[in-house]
Amino acid sequence: MRFSLMLAAVLTASGFLVSSALADASVERGDYLVNSIMACGNCHTPQGPNGPDDTKLFGGSVVDDSPQMHAVASNITPAGRIAGWTDDELVRAIREGIRPDGSLIGPPMPFEVYKGLSDTDVKSVVLYLRTLKPVDNAPGESKYNIPLPPAYGPPITSVADVPAGVTVEYGAYLAGPLGHCIVCHTPFDEKGMAQFETKLGAGGNHFPGPWGESISANITPTGLKSYSDDQIKAILRTGTRPDGSHVLPPMPSPYFYAKISDDDVSAIVAYLRALPAKD
Repeated sequence: MRFSLMLAAVLTASGFLVSSALADASVERGDYLVNSIMACGNCHTPQGPNGPDDTKLFGGSVVDDSPQMHAVASNITPAGRIAGWTDDELVRAIREGIRPDGSLIGPPMPFEVYKGLSDTDVKSVVLYLRTLKPVDNAPGESKYNIPLPPAYGPPITSVADVPAGVTVEYGAYLAGPLGHCIVCHTPFDEKGMAQFETKLGAGGNHFPGPWGESISANITPTGLKSYSDDQIKAILRTGTRPDGSHVLPPMPSPYFYAKISDDDVSAIVAYLRALPAKD
């Protein structure tokens, strides 16, 4: 399979099938996903110069304040508006970007890939979010000065699990639907959507914040050729490059990525090595 099509394969052909071996969703699985590879608190928590504010974890935050949008990641604790949503409504909001009232959630929520979250994993996330400590924080509402699409794709019925393992395929799932690494590290178009077809993993997006301004790196073999596998793993886990410099937010290292399992980190590296090289 051409690796330029691998992400699409993970999200579509192999995804929208009922899995006969679907594992049971669990709070434990949701805890692992939310607090490691998905790093939900990275956007849904107010950020300081060095990362998330622990006192308002998951309480919502402004994530983009630009001429294109004033984007707010909502309070996803039981004190937020999702408390009144059913589990199925929350699953639909996460995967399809549609709230119970029919309104659309805008970028930078990564719906380009969240539609590929498996039933087991998205339900586990919902179970875990219900257990969070309520945080009294009102981050405001989003406002967009760019047109939003009527939808991010067709309605989603069921998405199968991707078999876990140190494989390129599972790495694509980790770096795509779960971690959305490939979204931040792929140049956005004028509508704020990642250009997967032509610039997958090429980097170059600008992220201003309390830390100054960071630019997402090229994570294709072109950008990673000078790093060993162990060095890439160390950057992900610790946020420290071989020269001693540190990655900047919104890269969720080390706050969240330090908690990713050894096998999952290895699978991500295998996937990154398999990406088509981009300048």
